[in-house]
Amino acid sequence: MSAEHSGSPREDTVSLVDVLQEDEQLEEEASAVLGGSDSDHCSYPQGYVKRQALYACNTCTPKGGEEAGICLACSYKCHEGHDLFELYTKRNFRCDCGNSKFTNLQCKLFPEKEAANSKNKYSHNFFGVYCTCNRPYPDPEDQVEDEMIQCIVCEDWLHGRHLGCVVPDCVELQEMICEACMNHHPFLWTYAAHLAVPRAAEEEQQVKEESSGEEVKREAKEEEESTSNDSKAEASDGPSCKRSRQESEGGCRLKELQAIGQKIVQSGAVFWPSPWRSKLCSCISCQKSLAAAGLCFLLDESDTVLAYENKGKNSEQERGGHDPLMSALDNLNRVQQLEIIHEYNDMKTELKDFLQGFAAEGKVVTPDDIRQFFEQQQSRKRRRFNSGQFYCS
Repeated sequence: MSAEHSGSPREDTVSLVDVLQEDEQLEEEASAVLGGSDSDHCSYPQGYVKRQALYACNTCTPKGGEEAGICLACSYKCHEGHDLFELYTKRNFRCDCGNSKFTNLQCKLFPEKEAANSKNKYSHNFFGVYCTCNRPYPDPEDQVEDEMIQCIVCEDWLHGRHLGCVVPDCVELQEMICEACMNHHPFLWTYAAHLAVPRAAEEEQQVKEESSGEEVKREAKEEEESTSNDSKAEASDGPSCKRSRQESEGGCRLKELQAIGQKIVQSGAVFWPSPWRSKLCSCISCQKSLAAAGLCFLLDESDTVLAYENKGKNSEQERGGHDPLMSALDNLNRVQQLEIIHEYNDMKTELKDFLQGFAAEGKVVTPDDIRQFFEQQQSRKRRRFNSGQFYCS
């Protein structure tokens, strides 16, 4: 997604502070989304990748045809110059590039692909539209500033104002399940009554008043059972957490919560705090139910987009530790190394001083300013060369 200038002189100039801040933010976002994906090799041989950055090509698979998704590398190598929809990330997806959905294109990176990927899941996102309003993003006809939030179940993106609830603070640290997915999997409402982010103080207080008596009884019963069974558990299996004993004894946390009967208004999207997945029941019965519903990923805390983004950022930081300049210097002799290092340090210092002057005076940097700076650099380099100046050890 990009923005275009209308061509007026003022729109071609921006403050240095704005440039630096925008560049830093874009780099961080790119590292988060793309850092965990390979930009050189098609992901198809890896099978159904747990989570990866995906794109849809409007040039090759326009609306009215079959949905198809391509990996990061194929978006660069096979679809350069095409009209692409950025899908952010999707889970358990295998690259479609060049398969039967593409009538006039063969994958340049991995041409030997099966006709279709039967386990891939598609949505209207692959045609560049999102939310319940079925609109593109960004939407040229929508003048309302609103954030888009991804449902972790259907992985569609929805406008905050179309979620049927108030978007909580620190939403970037939370996960959201849309109302349609909550209703499609009703057992999630039981968990929501106990684990979800409270929607409003009044609603939270009402729920507490309705269930406080039963909650106290349940906690007392659990404490009594825990105390009586501690010695047996330690003697047989050694120390273990309450969740482990519950699973080994066949207890079901979901049934316990259902028995409590705590209520929640069953409408609108639901937001969940970051540790909520670890509190879901993983007894054999629940595992089978989740598998049948295609929701096994809910028990996997590494499935979250936040975990994927952190992996991308860490990978980018590791790659950043290998300076390409230093790698190139290894192939030069000592005299050449010193000359290059001197030139590099000179230019870095002068560019920093040049830009700091603009920042201190609150001025903008124009293309002419940058051009003039490098012309001066070239002029100084020629003067040093003509004077016979060089460096050696």
